[in-house]
Amino acid sequence: MTLGKTTSIKGYRWGFISRNRVTFSLFLLVIALSLVGQIISSGFLKFQHIGDMLRASSFLGIVAIGQTLVVLTGGIDLSVGPLITMGNVFICMLLNGLDANNLWAITLMILVGLFFGAVSGLGVAYLRISPLVMTLAIGSLVTGITLIYSKGAPKGLASPLLRQIGVMYILNSIPIVVFIWIVLSIAVIVILSFSAYGRKIFYVGANEKAAYLSGIEVPLVKTIAYAISGVSAVFTGILMAGYTQDAFFGIGDKYIMWSIAAVVIGGTSLMGGRGGYLGTMAGAIILILLESILTLLHIPEAGRRIAEGLIILLMITIYFRKRGRR
Repeated sequence: MTLGKTTSIKGYRWGFISRNRVTFSLFLLVIALSLVGQIISSGFLKFQHIGDMLRASSFLGIVAIGQTLVVLTGGIDLSVGPLITMGNVFICMLLNGLDANNLWAITLMILVGLFFGAVSGLGVAYLRISPLVMTLAIGSLVTGITLIYSKGAPKGLASPLLRQIGVMYILNSIPIVVFIWIVLSIAVIVILSFSAYGRKIFYVGANEKAAYLSGIEVPLVKTIAYAISGVSAVFTGILMAGYTQDAFFGIGDKYIMWSIAAVVIGGTSLMGGRGGYLGTMAGAIILILLESILTLLHIPEAGRRIAEGLIILLMITIYFRKRGRR
């Protein structure tokens, strides 16, 4: 049994027009929220504030790259938060404020993220462990290792180059981190839309058994997705170290739910097989806009978390209602 070219276009994978129709609506929501913010505060749409919000969206968007791939395969990754924290803490301790350590320290941390992500993928794909259980266990393991290595008191500083990447702008308007996010986003969108691996992700998420019978190496596809998720999480922690300039425990905790929320808001099905990263980008920006607006309204932290939970619940409800009507 093989999946033909017609199936690849009309079947499990969203076409270019379909994906962008949904994403167009999301970006209209971005514009609407921006106008609401401007009404609340006259400085909301100043270039400086827009840059700050885009930088925050970039951190969320980069970690959501891996989360999107994992969700498209029908899984979920709860280890991204601890991996962000590990990347943030370890890179500061390894760099110790020196540019001379950049190459080997960043390479090492990327490999560490690849390792833990791959272990999650192997457990899910080959040992058939639930994604929730496997990634939660890996997250706990990563947190323990981070605590042991730092002895509960992380030290060190980001290197001057990493700090420049975290806070500086290109042409005095676009944060460097945003530019990095754009480059990575283009790569992910191209992979999902035009590569063989991208098609396999959608096939696996849509119907794992049919994908296996068609000759797709389902476990390998899943393992790669989780490995990429591990890399994207650690890389996010590294970039955040450049912005914060030193290490913080728990800096990645909120990104567990945020990354899932960005994926869901972006239109990717939690059942797998349908969606795309362009929508996730819009979802990340929407979440940061909402956070900023709620802060302007002096909503406390607890209220903001409740709002985020309600938004996720609403989006899931809307998705399943649409699916039921189909």
